[in-house]
Amino acid sequence: MTFQIKAVNHPETKNLHDILDLYIAEQWWDGPPLIEPVLEIIKGSHIFIGAFHGEKLIGMGRAISDGVSDAYIQDVTINKNYRNKNLGSLIIKKIIKELKKDKIFWIGLISEKNSHNFYKKIGFSEMKNAYPMKYKI
Repeated sequence: MTFQIKAVNHPETKNLHDILDLYIAEQWWDGPPLIEPVLEIIKGSHIFIGAFHGEKLIGMGRAISDGVSDAYIQDVTINKNYRNKNLGSLIIKKIIKELKKDKIFWIGLISEKNSHNFYKKIGFSEMKNAYPMKYKI
């Protein structure tokens, strides 16, 4: 199988559905399954990377940033049928490459679902004296 890892700036409608399916599969989506918010997520990201098998988007990851000082990687996932093929690592490496091109060198993330070892293998380390927090609405 051949895969392509590339930036997604102006996705086709079918790819928006693929992205929505990935969010739903990870239980990261609250609310009705609408395409418009997916498009806004892509537009609001500093970089949005997709993993493709042919025309189908099968994985994704993105970074949010002010474009100057730092960036946070989030929403990294691969369709369960395509996991364990190094695609997650390729997505992360592509995001990092693009951020470095933009002269953004402080790159953080919050790992979940016991994925911290995956990120450690790529070069991330735990931030001492830092704790992920969330405002409860």
